[in-house]
Amino acid sequence: MNDTWLFQIRISVSAELAASLRDDPTCTVHDPLHDVMRRHNASVKCQFDAFADYVSEAQRLGTEKYPLYQWTKDTIENPEKKAKYLQSFTVYVDGKEVYGKDIADLLQAELSALIGNAGIRSVIRFDTNPANNPQPPARGQ
Repeated sequence: MNDTWLFQIRISVSAELAASLRDDPTCTVHDPLHDVMRRHNASVKCQFDAFADYVSEAQRLGTEKYPLYQWTKDTIENPEKKAKYLQSFTVYVDGKEVYGKDIADLLQAELSALIGNAGIRSVIRFDTNPANNPQPPARGQ
């Protein structure tokens, strides 16, 4: 893999833990998770909230500048997808949603060790390589 790609870690959690984490991005409600976040100057943001923020910003500034506007709006308005994304959290490091391989490797390992611990269900790793990620739909589709 190209060394220029950046990475993102997401965690999936129970509905109960998700409700707490949405108001507590440093994860103080979950001691082991909070310890990982503190060690890496990290925090979490609910994917649903991030999507809702994107839609709101697009509506304020002009949806034509936001290629994923319609997809994102449709996603947050779909009850099944809303339930899924309310339980999915992106890990931000130093306030950034993507970061280098070394930190991603550490986070993935440390967070994976917490799976099954009080509501942590899974850890997923993404990269910025366009070949591995869906691209915005063409206009008019």
